[in-house]
Amino acid sequence: MNLQSNSLSSTEKALKILMAFCPRNQELGTLELSRKLGFHKSTVSRLLQILTVQGFLQQNLETKKYLLGRSAAEIGNAVINSLNNALVKIATPYLAELCEQVSESVALEQLCGTNVILASHVEGRRHIRFSFLLGEQLPINVAAGAKAILAYCPPELVDTCLKKKFIRFNERTIVTKKQYREILKEVRKNQIAYDKGERYEDTFAIATPIFNHESMPVAAVVIAGPAFRMTPQFLNDTIAPLKKTAAEISQRLFY
Repeated sequence: MNLQSNSLSSTEKALKILMAFCPRNQELGTLELSRKLGFHKSTVSRLLQILTVQGFLQQNLETKKYLLGRSAAEIGNAVINSLNNALVKIATPYLAELCEQVSESVALEQLCGTNVILASHVEGRRHIRFSFLLGEQLPINVAAGAKAILAYCPPELVDTCLKKKFIRFNERTIVTKKQYREILKEVRKNQIAYDKGERYEDTFAIATPIFNHESMPVAAVVIAGPAFRMTPQFLNDTIAPLKKTAAEISQRLFY
């Protein structure tokens, strides 16, 4: 038996038993848990009974082994729901930090069903800057954030999104679905998407996706500014801080 296990309280042992079922919630028996955690078999048996009564575990009556139960699922759902509802609140300080670092406007574009909306933004301090319209539903064929998100979405969701008619804003606008799918393939190679004047000719943007605990893209961090400042050198230099910001937000979502 692990000597360290003797110093643990019953509560700590119960929590370690619950965590032993992560991440796939595979069935485990009393003896398996005892060996895995280094706890005495009688201790494991007693705690399993308590956790089962409280709904944190459930027993398979055929195999006599255990799985996580309803109470564990309810806690997990509560955490995920709070993260989904608090995405903007979680992201805002990271967006502000990135805005300060790159001196351009920064936004959070979020996936809502089959739409991508502007969920939050921090405007740059320069005299000439890009101003976002909070809550705006963004055309997916031009928005850098939409491209970053859809590039990692399930094919069936992409297919549904692409049923919408693409609006042409200028000669740079992508209007064919075949070309758009090719762009999504390019985005998947390096997690970076662009809008190089495809909606507003004098405005460029660069974006990268944010992932949740299921490795699903739920939003994107976007840097946007006037084209004369968003030079190839600037865009290249912002990739690292942009990805770092998205990674930090994703980590807060348990990615």
